[in-house]
Amino acid sequence: MVKPQGVVTRGTTNPNRLRRVDNWIVETCGDRLRAAADPLVVDLGYGATPVTAVELRARLAAGVRADVRVVGLEIDPVRVTAAQPAADPPGLTFARGGFELAGLRPALVRAFNVLRQYDQGEVAAAWRTITDRLAPGGVLVEGTCDELGRLGGWLLVDAAGPRTLTLAARLTTLESPAQLAERLPKALIHRNVPGERIHDLIRALDDAWQAAAGYAPFGPRQRWVEAVSTLKRSGWPILDRPRRWRRGELTLPWPAISPR
Repeated sequence: MVKPQGVVTRGTTNPNRLRRVDNWIVETCGDRLRAAADPLVVDLGYGATPVTAVELRARLAAGVRADVRVVGLEIDPVRVTAAQPAADPPGLTFARGGFELAGLRPALVRAFNVLRQYDQGEVAAAWRTITDRLAPGGVLVEGTCDELGRLGGWLLVDAAGPRTLTLAARLTTLESPAQLAERLPKALIHRNVPGERIHDLIRALDDAWQAAAGYAPFGPRQRWVEAVSTLKRSGWPILDRPRRWRRGELTLPWPAISPR
């Protein structure tokens, strides 16, 4: 028995809270899972109820491959016991575990709203513990979002470290991109201060959103696309194509926003 590493977090969650990151995983990491000899995915720290693990397995099975296996890991044994009735679809199980991944070697780990409850200085060690236990070529998707999943930010991390940052918003309820600062991953949220690249990004995005006010009559989606296009034209190395931007997403390589 591998001793779980980590501490019990608050565990609050809601249905569809992680829909945005799940859909991003399907599109961005789908080929990685399709090519995996063992399409094993870990939902690390799924919380007080197993709903997000159930949803993750359903979305991956429908959008990537039907034989995907999802294991929900929680440190709290009470949560693991409570989740067992949800382990009904084939390929969905629950077990006790933490950053050590209970001895599993998954192709992908999703850890959402977990490290947010740790100190900033503990983040890098947690990343290393997780990525050291991934299958070859495996990745970690780590981030945070608000209670209803309207605002979120996540990092794609592999054995070499962080690769990209993605910010995502429900555009119909977005008042200002500055709101995304509240949902930055733990590694960046305390860096949103003058002199840091992430602060420069949030400010530039908010300025571009305000400058795109003339697109508001055409809807928030068109306004967001124009704001992201403005960022790209100004030199920010925005990734992906407008098809992703129209979903309220914005992805950049890690060096563009990494802490100084």
